[in-house]
Amino acid sequence: MPKQEAGDPADAQVTAAIVLSAAGAALGGLLFGFDTAVISGATQALQAHFSLTDASLGFTVSSALIGTVIGSLIAGAPADRYGRRAVMLSVAMAYVVSSIGTAVAPGWAVLIAFRFLGGLAIGAASVVTPIYIAEVAPACFRGRLVAMNQLNIVLGILIAFLSNYIIAQALPPERAWRWMFGIVAVPSILYLFVTLTLPESPRWLAIKGAREKAISTMRRLGFLHPAAELDRIEMAERREMAHGSPRLFQAAHSVPVACAIAIAMFNQLSGINALLYYAPRIFELAGAGAESALLQSVAVGGTNLLFTVLAFFFIDRFGRKPLLYVGSVVCGVALLLVGWQLERASPDGTLILIGLLGFIAAFAISQGAVIWVFISEVFPSAVRGKGQALGSTTHWVMAAAITWLFPVVAGSVGGWVFAFFGAMMLLQFIWTWRVMPETNGIALEDMDLRRDAA
Repeated sequence: MPKQEAGDPADAQVTAAIVLSAAGAALGGLLFGFDTAVISGATQALQAHFSLTDASLGFTVSSALIGTVIGSLIAGAPADRYGRRAVMLSVAMAYVVSSIGTAVAPGWAVLIAFRFLGGLAIGAASVVTPIYIAEVAPACFRGRLVAMNQLNIVLGILIAFLSNYIIAQALPPERAWRWMFGIVAVPSILYLFVTLTLPESPRWLAIKGAREKAISTMRRLGFLHPAAELDRIEMAERREMAHGSPRLFQAAHSVPVACAIAIAMFNQLSGINALLYYAPRIFELAGAGAESALLQSVAVGGTNLLFTVLAFFFIDRFGRKPLLYVGSVVCGVALLLVGWQLERASPDGTLILIGLLGFIAAFAISQGAVIWVFISEVFPSAVRGKGQALGSTTHWVMAAAITWLFPVVAGSVGGWVFAFFGAMMLLQFIWTWRVMPETNGIALEDMDLRRDAA
């Protein structure tokens, strides 16, 4: 591990300015979670209102995920060229328009279009928010501050489940689904105003040659040695440029590229989005009534939030790999339990609930918290935006495919789909053990040094 010097980000204090900047950016994560999960309470109403088949319902749900694939694919280059803050502002505006548009959509095609726009915003947010937080955070607290984004994602998921339940109790189904979508406009407008107050990433300013602005921003954020830190950033940039143009796909970046793709694929091969999008339907398959299924979905959201809070404290203390070791094993066992029960002639609803809550707890404390932190750390500064885009795009391609296919596959093979997810988690354990590097506590500018040393 490289020796830390004066001016290392680990030398900086975690000031109120850093925390507020990270928290403000992480509001994008709250909308990410809210917008992701809110449709779970509206699937039956949408199917009835628009006369959708299971396949067209799957497309309706995954239409936002198709947008996330494109959003994550195109967000990296603008984030590197125009700045992290500019992309976050665009994301905030897209969230506002999408939430209002889906609420008032007069037809299925219009609903799909606005869900696609919301997906573009989610995909872009999944790229730029972790980058921004990682670049304003001291190394010794970076995991916790980037994990704040994941904390907000699961808080948004819980709020979505709660709001769905409350709205479903207050309004008839033909009106409730519109309010479920429309309520997302409230935090979207808040995020837009907060983003206007955020400083630009000092590392992005440094890479663009805006030395005085970078130093001023570092002082505002509370870095103890901004000039020395800027020298470190510029030295890392010169070292990276010495290897040639900042292309992502080259031999020097093979390890972070492979790791970003792998962790993103395993994240979705756990089946997490299938559970979040179809939680009420899964509980109904286990024998729960519609109202009880919505309440059990709230329990899923609450468990997700609780264990993400625990991950917030563990991720910098124990590192990224130990959390994945524990999470992989527990997720695998819990998913196999759910699959076994769903294949029984008389499935035990209590055991299925225990299995799903155990899965969501293990997921939240492991890959749910680790994925965005790890991807935001493992790439050198010159290609961090492109690398984050690669990881996010892989994540969302897998999410779209699994979410689209889940209703059809689950209808054909039943509980075996959960057994498949469980097997993937055990495979993730082997990958983490044999391949994944540890990034905990390493300054961003030293990540490539550590890679070269390995």
